[in-house]
Amino acid sequence: MGDFVLGPWSCLSWMFKFCDSAVERGNNSIKTSKYNFFTFLPLNLFEQFQRIANAYFLFLLILQLIPQISSLAWFTTVVPLVLVLAVSGVKDAIDDFVRSVLLKDEKWMNVQVGDIIKLENNNFVTADLLLLSSSEPHSLTYIETAELDGETNLKVKQALTVTAELGEDLQKLTDFNGEGCTIRNTEWCFGLVIYAGPDTKLMQNSGKTTFKRTSIDRLMNVLVLMIFAFLALMCLILAIGNGIWESDKGYNFQVYLPWAEGVNSTSYSVVPISLYVRLYAWVSFYIDWDRKMYYPLNDTPAQARTTTLNEELGQIKYIFSDKTGTLTQNIMCFNKCSINGKSYGILSICLILWVLHLSNTEKVDFSYNPLADPKFAFYDHSLVEAVKLSDVPTHRFFRLLSLCHTVMPEEKKEGNLVYQAQSPDEGALVTAARNFRFVFRARTPETITVVEMGETKIYKLLAILDFNNVRKRMSVIVWSPEGDLTLYSRSLFSFDLFCLTTVLQEFAGEGLRILVVAYKNLDEEYFQDWIGRHHEASTALEGREDKLSEIYEEIEKDLMLLGATAIEDKLQDGVPQTIETLAKAHIKIWVLTGDKQETAMNIGYSCNLLNDDIADVFVIEGSTSDDVLNELRNARKKMKPDSFLDSDEINIQFEKSSKKTKLLPDEQANGVYGLVINGHSLAYALEGNLELELVRTACMCKVVICCRVTPLQKAQVVELVKKYKKAVTLAIGDGANDVSMIKTAHIGVGISGQEGMQAVLSSDFSFAQFRYLQRLLLVHGRWSYIRMCKLLKYFFYKNFAFTLVHFWYGFFSGFSAQTVYDEWFITLYNLVYTSLPVLGMSLLSPGDVDDHWSLLFPQLYVPGQQNLYFNKIVFVKCMLQGIYSSLILFFIPYGAMYNTMRSDGKAIADYQSFALMAQTCLLIVVSVQIGLDTLYWTVVNQFFIWGSLSVYFAITFTMCSDGTYLIFTASFPFVGTVQNTLSRPNVWLAVFLSIALCVLPVVGFRFLKAQLKPTASDKVLLKIKEAKKRPPPPSPKRRLRRTSTRRSGYAFSHQHGFGALIMSGRNMRPKSPFATTGTFSPNSDKHKHKGL
Repeated sequence: MGDFVLGPWSCLSWMFKFCDSAVERGNNSIKTSKYNFFTFLPLNLFEQFQRIANAYFLFLLILQLIPQISSLAWFTTVVPLVLVLAVSGVKDAIDDFVRSVLLKDEKWMNVQVGDIIKLENNNFVTADLLLLSSSEPHSLTYIETAELDGETNLKVKQALTVTAELGEDLQKLTDFNGEGCTIRNTEWCFGLVIYAGPDTKLMQNSGKTTFKRTSIDRLMNVLVLMIFAFLALMCLILAIGNGIWESDKGYNFQVYLPWAEGVNSTSYSVVPISLYVRLYAWVSFYIDWDRKMYYPLNDTPAQARTTTLNEELGQIKYIFSDKTGTLTQNIMCFNKCSINGKSYGILSICLILWVLHLSNTEKVDFSYNPLADPKFAFYDHSLVEAVKLSDVPTHRFFRLLSLCHTVMPEEKKEGNLVYQAQSPDEGALVTAARNFRFVFRARTPETITVVEMGETKIYKLLAILDFNNVRKRMSVIVWSPEGDLTLYSRSLFSFDLFCLTTVLQEFAGEGLRILVVAYKNLDEEYFQDWIGRHHEASTALEGREDKLSEIYEEIEKDLMLLGATAIEDKLQDGVPQTIETLAKAHIKIWVLTGDKQETAMNIGYSCNLLNDDIADVFVIEGSTSDDVLNELRNARKKMKPDSFLDSDEINIQFEKSSKKTKLLPDEQANGVYGLVINGHSLAYALEGNLELELVRTACMCKVVICCRVTPLQKAQVVELVKKYKKAVTLAIGDGANDVSMIKTAHIGVGISGQEGMQAVLSSDFSFAQFRYLQRLLLVHGRWSYIRMCKLLKYFFYKNFAFTLVHFWYGFFSGFSAQTVYDEWFITLYNLVYTSLPVLGMSLLSPGDVDDHWSLLFPQLYVPGQQNLYFNKIVFVKCMLQGIYSSLILFFIPYGAMYNTMRSDGKAIADYQSFALMAQTCLLIVVSVQIGLDTLYWTVVNQFFIWGSLSVYFAITFTMCSDGTYLIFTASFPFVGTVQNTLSRPNVWLAVFLSIALCVLPVVGFRFLKAQLKPTASDKVLLKIKEAKKRPPPPSPKRRLRRTSTRRSGYAFSHQHGFGALIMSGRNMRPKSPFATTGTFSPNSDKHKHKGL
């Protein structure tokens, strides 16, 4: 059977059948929210009851509805539970509403599969389209994919021949049977919708919105189970005691306290520890209101798009970052150059403001050039003078830059030139030549028009030797109007560099992308022979690329060096400083990018990820599974030779077979290392038998760069670290190709820049610049983590102290399940009396130090990564403190009340007086405790603490008053108790004794611990305390060291160039006459026009 070939008509026929069958799939509207009107209540309740704390209290509520089991009224649990569920539900609804987006533009929302739509220049493509025709020759269409990957360079798409002939004839398009990018440099195009709405590639790659939970959430589930077991043990002890007491003594009281029918004993109720209330979600507003995270250039504030992950920001250990649009601006600036051995350009763009401040250096005024780009900036006037003095090497240098490229010009009105470059690098070079009066004006398949020093010249374009990854070079061969046959070339370090070596090392040390330029005069006879062989190679059916590369290498020999260019791939402001600060906080940064290896490493050096402190950078580029395995093992062997021994802890751990995934402990390398791996090798490394080797080797490195990776691979790398490391991960990006990575990580951060909103809409937090990440983590994240830990420790302490008093009381009440406190006190204890002070501490206290010191000492972030402020050990300490306090709070009031008489001879040792005294002692003690935990006192804190105590006494006096008793006799039986108890001096003495015995041991323990066994954080805090006493030193001039002799960069696009397309003429169309008339201003008759 012969080969089956599906022709263009068959493809279209199949495509239209597919569209006909897919029409019923729905419209083009998309939804990124989790809930709708009907699913919100069941889904939200399901998510909330995944917190075992909520499920536990629901179970408790059911028990309390059974009178034979519980002695407490049902409302003591149902009121707090309903309040918490309601507040959490409203919060989740707001989060989901903010996160969701609907495409509500009627023009695009009703688009369906099978529709034919027309797009115009700069329109955003809102569905997956099959290109039918366009305004460009041969139905070419230029698109920009910045929304997807942050890249602003243009890509070319071409329609099938059978549809290209239809043009914009609507009738023919209608009668014919047959995402995530923006149309550029194309007046119009028609496309057939083949996927719409949620079926588009963009939405399919976005992944599902998942319910993210913090590590503290997961720990809380374990602790609630421990609490449940502890309370069950208490109930068991008291139930056994009740049985013994009833058979021994209680049976005698049945004459006047008869049991209910069928009941032989009363079990002890499970008194609730506090609900895990997350009312401090208001902390999220601090991120929204932070002016230091506001970006004024595009009016973008920081935004917390969720209120449930704040404390997780204080525990990040791994950051996974995109490159383009996240670390860089994707803007290339012509920064420096070297011509004929002389360097030009006095400074790096990132130091411009500093130098301007010191030396009042002015940028070059290009107003004398009517075709100059007003946005171009250069600060070395000597280069302008060299151009004006007609320096031959300088003119030849800029002539090369204006000719050797594949840029497409657009000039809709005279003098208003817009360059559409396949690579931002090319655009920067051509723009530099333009400003120095070598203006690339127009091109045809055979010619290039350049305005040189005001004189229009037309060069005959004979050949374009396109860029490829082997030669790393691009060249053009042109015939000048003067009759010179010349090859112009630009390349990465493939020439004899002799006098430029030092200069290039200097450029490289500043983080600049270096490109060497050269030329060669050709013999016409040799060229005619070469062009014939070139034609044969270009039309070869086999080995075409190799033959072309060989013929290119032949002619690109013995070139004359002109100089070098240094382009700055402009980083976002503050990126190197941010990365340096985060590294001091022991946060590891992995860069996941679709760029090629050289570009990714180049940016790594520019942003200070890679530097001379790194002993070695391992490059993993194996083409087979075995090669990748060997490269990873060789890297690990160099970093930690002992890791291959049989006695190694990890080797022993993973030799034991287990279905459960085992976590890898942190391993320390014998130095500082970096790892670079490409997407092809990464595909092998992510396979089941290699993933352990990959994560083990990579996690020992300080820096990891994954290049040429797909969106799926980005998510897989994040998932791999989550699987094997006990660490909190954060992913940050700006494009649609980062969405899956953002959703996979524990925390997703979107950069809201010029590249669209896909990443932002899927993120948990968003802001405009990468530099704000250090403030998000080291300030807001750390504060939120400290606040949450303090809140939980205080909640557990005050509720253990509250609950265990009932346990001790059981031994003196016949184990009867009689509660110590009034039911109204039990209901209001957590909701009213103790809620505002802890909220004041959580909301108003910034932690231990302010934002200035948090950023100045990043080491303070480390305890959060290690979970030092709240873990199982800390929980046990809180429980022991609660047990100790409960003993004091029961036995001190008990001793003070035992056989006590008033001055008039009446006894006050009754149950109601004891209950009032015990609850008063409890409330004052926990209020003093919250005061000890509060480091920053404000008027609001004072008001909350004193106000809560005042509210307690006001409510207590009201409930114990005669008037309340007369109105609600059954509900408020404690009439007169306040006057009987709180008027006694011995009662207040017992209260102060209880406070002293509960608080003094805590103060003493904290003091001795800080003096005798201080933590690393305690030492830093001591330094800060001493620094505050001294006058502030002058701010040092901070300059990052970015020198390296091992790096290089070059300014080429990331894919094969447009050379063949330009030479074929298929992308050319009739242009406006401005570029071919030889004029560029009203005074154009002064200028000479030279042609062929």
